[in-house]
Amino acid sequence: MSSTLANRVLDASAITLSGLCLVHCLALPALAVALPLAGLWAEQEWVHQIFALSALPITVFAMTRPFHEGARTSFILLAGIGLALLIGAAFIEGLHDLETPLTVVGALLLATAHIRRWRRQHEAALTTGAAK
Repeated sequence: MSSTLANRVLDASAITLSGLCLVHCLALPALAVALPLAGLWAEQEWVHQIFALSALPITVFAMTRPFHEGARTSFILLAGIGLALLIGAAFIEGLHDLETPLTVVGALLLATAHIRRWRRQHEAALTTGAAK
C-alpha cells in the first residue's frame, strides 16, 4: 500500500470515527427521549470510553505518517487538542458535567485536523500529477 493511500485510509477512518462520535453525542440523547433503551445505552461510560480509545491509535499512527510540507504542526496541534478533549471527557470524572460539549468540540477538532490533512495530500497529489 502506498504511503499516500495509507494516509487517506487513516484520515478517512479518523473522520468516520469523529462523525460517529458526533452522532452518538448529538443524536442519541434525542433518541433517548423516545427510546428508553437507547437512553440507557447512551449514558454508559464504557461507550464514550470505547469511542475515545478507538480514536487514539488511529490519530497517533496518522501523526507518524509522512506529511505534506507545513502540515505537520497544524495537524498535531488540532488533532492533539481534539484527542485530549475526547479522552478527558470520557475518563476524567470531574469533567462529567462538561462531557457532551467537550466531546463535541474534541470530535470537531479531530475531524478538522484529518480533513485538512486529507485535503492537503489530495492537493499535493494533484499538483504532482499535473507536473508529470
